[in-house]
Amino acid sequence: MTPTVAADRSPIGWLLADTSALTGRSIRHELRSLDGLLVTVLLPVLILLAFVYVFGGALDTPGSYLDYVVPGIVVLTSGYGAALTATAVNQDLTTGTIDRLRALPASPAALFAGHVAAALLRTLFSASLVVGVAIVLGFGAVAGPGAWLAVVGVISLYVLAVAWLAVIVGVAARSVEAASGFSFAVLFLPYVSSGFVPPDTLPGPLRTFAENQPLTPAIETVRALLLGTEVGGHGWRAFVWCVAIVAVAIPTSAVLFRRRNRR
Repeated sequence: MTPTVAADRSPIGWLLADTSALTGRSIRHELRSLDGLLVTVLLPVLILLAFVYVFGGALDTPGSYLDYVVPGIVVLTSGYGAALTATAVNQDLTTGTIDRLRALPASPAALFAGHVAAALLRTLFSASLVVGVAIVLGFGAVAGPGAWLAVVGVISLYVLAVAWLAVIVGVAARSVEAASGFSFAVLFLPYVSSGFVPPDTLPGPLRTFAENQPLTPAIETVRALLLGTEVGGHGWRAFVWCVAIVAVAIPTSAVLFRRRNRR
């Protein structure tokens, strides 16, 4: 039987209420998972410390390497946290959780939107932690309130793009192990960008890729906003990349989900 919307709730209210409930469910699961908490809390800080104190002295960047690398690490950890959505979605599918939820009067769109919203909250927490530790270490952020809000907007849009791509992977993968491969791909992609070294220091093909992949404009936008430099064309490029990914990923995930249920 196809669930129907309760008479006293609009479709939007139905979606928001169910997304909120499923977001809370995902967050509670993560709080009960020690390894998940360690990844969320410790990994971003360890990456920051490793690059600043282990690799920073050997890398040539304009100004302080701490100032240069923090935006890249913020984007890296945000993307990695969002990519974990793939394993969460696949686990719900393979364990039958999604089937049980579909038997209830739950909004179909909320089944995955709850995972995406939980990823957004989780990654914003991780990003805040990285920035807080960086400021203690001497990160020279000069952003005002408006610029900080813009940074949150850029990171949120990037997380939504990665999380919805992760939903596609989670639906398409046949096992949790296969779905987990997406997080490793997202973790290493920032290394071939402007996150850790200027792209003009890379060899030809890598430089071309670094200058034209979606992470570079996102990182450069965050860097400019935090350090008070000119955003230039990076802002609109990051916006277009992220919106285009979300616009393609949401309907694609829906199509794949329907196909999976017909098998």
